Amino acid sequence: MSSAARSSRYITHSASPLKHFQQKAAMTTATFKHIDTSSYSGKPWTKVDGPGSSFKMNDYDRTLHNIRGREKEFTTDNSGFAVYNSPAKEKTFTEDTAVREGYYQEVENMLKQKLPGVKKVVIFDHTIRRRTKDSPRQPVQQVHVDQTPNAAAERVKRHLPADEAKELLQGRYQIINVWRPIENPASDFPLAVIDWRSTKPSDFIPVDLMYPNRADSVIDDDDRGKEKCPDSSTLDSTEGYKVKGETFGVRANEGHQFYYMKDMSPEEVMLLKCYDSWGDGEPMGKRGLAVRTPHTAFIDENTPKDAPGRQSIELRCLVFYD
Repeated sequence: MSSAARSSRYITHSASPLKHFQQKAAMTTATFKHIDTSSYSGKPWTKVDGPGSSFKMNDYDRTLHNIRGREKEFTTDNSGFAVYNSPAKEKTFTEDTAVREGYYQEVENMLKQKLPGVKKVVIFDHTIRRRTKDSPRQPVQQVHVDQTPNAAAERVKRHLPADEAKELLQGRYQIINVWRPIENPASDFPLAVIDWRSTKPSDFIPVDLMYPNRADSVIDDDDRGKEKCPDSSTLDSTEGYKVKGETFGVRANEGHQFYYMKDMSPEEVMLLKCYDSWGDGEPMGKRGLAVRTPHTAFIDENTPKDAPGRQSIELRCLVFYD
């Protein structure tokens, strides 16, 4: 779709003054950080526990469209993301046991309800982000995708018995992130997504994900690095780290269509597809079916200065279909 065609969806020459104002109010502009593909040699890497990486990022100004009131237009199958009203019993997410034993089950039930044909859900990780000075898990300001196809398949093998994993890898499987604000609307550092339909395969750059070595084998790899902020003097070094995952950096593309849900509330969830084995271009792919959703936190200049710092929780889920 051309840029002119995209613009015509929002502002037309025949629009009334009131409608024109409403359409402009549904848009904002922001600066987004994309991987600079000329800034590294060899395969790029980034660290799971902090900002250390082997590459630089470039800033690009882009227009975003607010999907509030248009939620039904976007699904995990067509755009790669979806927003639903889905209140949770858990509200503060301060107790790990309550999250794992209570909220995990709520999310599993919700996915089976919202995504037809789901037969099994395995939640393998969660991250709570609180935008406070001492929190090691801050909103991520870089356009990215959490898993590559190889990383998604490895997740299936890692979290399921070998025989079951082998069988499930023959069918349709996904990694879905379930993202929810905590306590307050996510006005501060809201989440932006790129409609998969506006991406190209060449936009996605595989990046090694580095995990810190730990002597304590009781702690799962997915929890490693979340306990404290890393020493800022070691950010450029891979000493004490090993490759244990792979993500996508996203190359800037003027054709990308950015969206967000303005003032998304704790009663709402956003589903972000990180991978779909039936996605267009995959070995078992279906034409036109979204494979993944690039996403990032961003600074909205329209956010009130006194807005509470963003808090959010995201669950990473393996989703299997009949």
